[in-house]
Amino acid sequence: MSEQVPWPVVDVRGLHVRFGEVEAVNGVDLAAYAGHSTALLGRNGAGKSTTMRVIAGVVPPTQGTVSVVGHDVRTEPLEVKRAVGYCPDVGGLVPRATPWEHLQLSARLRRMGPGWEERARDLLERFELGDVAHRVTSGFSHGMGRRLSVVLAAFHEPHVLLLDEPFDGVDPIGVEATLDVVHDARARGACVLVSTHLRELAIEACSSVLVLRGGARVATVTAHDMAGEEGARAYRGLLD
Repeated sequence: MSEQVPWPVVDVRGLHVRFGEVEAVNGVDLAAYAGHSTALLGRNGAGKSTTMRVIAGVVPPTQGTVSVVGHDVRTEPLEVKRAVGYCPDVGGLVPRATPWEHLQLSARLRRMGPGWEERARDLLERFELGDVAHRVTSGFSHGMGRRLSVVLAAFHEPHVLLLDEPFDGVDPIGVEATLDVVHDARARGACVLVSTHLRELAIEACSSVLVLRGGARVATVTAHDMAGEEGARAYRGLLD
């Protein structure tokens, strides 16, 4: 009996995204699987965040196909958003609301059952946000906002966890907590995508790496191939 080939939970084929005359994404292909984490790695402007926004159902593709858990992002955006937990690269928080109010709203919108409060408290403590759970987010530092965005993305244990630049401006405790969230999501069989410009954290968080440059994919490699000095040299070569 032949071994069954796993199907990609996130399947991106020939993705193009244009904003006026600017082509932010130029023909990206990506396949990501349950129980695995994939990094989108590249410099600023490489097309990472735009690709993540399309997968999250926030930005429509100009050309190409994108499916998430079998749902087309173009024709079934609501189903895609139900399946996804998304930490955007910027924004996403209500300035006059507290972390606890953000979590309450998420629990209601997601129709989470009993036990959500315990999970909410656990996540806030893990990210050292327990002491500010009832402070409005307008006074948060950039790093605190990043940590809360990761908490909100992971809160409902989604099928697909999308973390866009989750390490940006985050202290070591927040980095460790984010890596734990990625590990926990993979362990329960979720598909995880992490975009970052930080090579070392990309390979620590993920098992495979998609390198983007100028909106196009230039390589898909294992995290092992990106590690150490040889990996650093290979990465620099891909970006030159």
